Amino acid sequence: MDVSMAMWATTIGVLVALIAADFFIGGRKPHDVSLKEAGIWTAVWVLLAIGFGGFLWWHSGSAPAGQFFAGYITEKSLSVDNLFVFILIMAKFAVPSIYQQRVLMVGVLIALVLRAAFIAAGAAIIASFSWVFFIFGAFLIWTAWKLIKEARAGGEEEEFEENRLLKAVENRFPATDRYHGTKLLVVQNGKRLITPMLIVMLAIGTTDVLFAMDSIPAIFGLTQDPYIVFTANAFALMGLRQLYFLIGGLLKKLVHLSYGLSVILGFIGVKLLLHALHEAGAHWAPEIGIPFSLGFIVVVLAVTTVTSLMASRKEEQQMQESERELQKQ
Repeated sequence: MDVSMAMWATTIGVLVALIAADFFIGGRKPHDVSLKEAGIWTAVWVLLAIGFGGFLWWHSGSAPAGQFFAGYITEKSLSVDNLFVFILIMAKFAVPSIYQQRVLMVGVLIALVLRAAFIAAGAAIIASFSWVFFIFGAFLIWTAWKLIKEARAGGEEEEFEENRLLKAVENRFPATDRYHGTKLLVVQNGKRLITPMLIVMLAIGTTDVLFAMDSIPAIFGLTQDPYIVFTANAFALMGLRQLYFLIGGLLKKLVHLSYGLSVILGFIGVKLLLHALHEAGAHWAPEIGIPFSLGFIVVVLAVTTVTSLMASRKEEQQMQESERELQKQ
């Protein structure tokens, strides 16, 4: 897809305007986010993503639009896994509920900037070294296997562990022991101190880099167009804040999510390896097209969601029956 600098500038400008509108309309004043508000804004960001995909179809044809939708759905599904960690971070830093929206907004913006750097680096590497697809493919397959092992071993309550950057910030800069509204810096006894608000925002933003380690190679397995990779990530991430409040309570019911994500990552890993073989001259290697990839990803997510809800409902019924038996005794 041929993207001019003017189109890049316009796209970034529109995204900045949308983010600003999101902030001034829904996130400027700290408050508890209701399910209705979260649902409306989630729908808005999904519709914006669909509209952008329609624009790509009109501008460049069905192929780029298909790549965007496949990338967007993949990044959206992988980002749901981020929400588990976000919940752990909010609990560790005891973030008041009225401030969680602001924390997520800034944290996600930090994550988007860091991902943009990852995307630029990935695009440069791919343009220079086609063999990197072998590494990406093998890494995704290994990640898929790791997810399956973790899912099978599940049931243990995880704890959030601070990364090195976050520990360095906390060690280098003195912090207050309580929140001061949405302030990031305060002055006490003539000393400038950071607040827990700044620390938790950095925690959200920098922790997302760990997720980008598999999500960026995954989307490059669907398209090598940096413009599509960036916009798919942007729309997936910018709707993440509202999704946190909308399905936060339902996350524990998605008990098969890790299995679904592992299947998707494994599939894209195989797709990347086949593409790498094809690029290396092995023309016998089949290429997996975007329509099939998009359909496969949607089906896997649908099956995963249905089986997760069925399993959760069955577990709840068993718990209720056990409670009735105990009451009878």
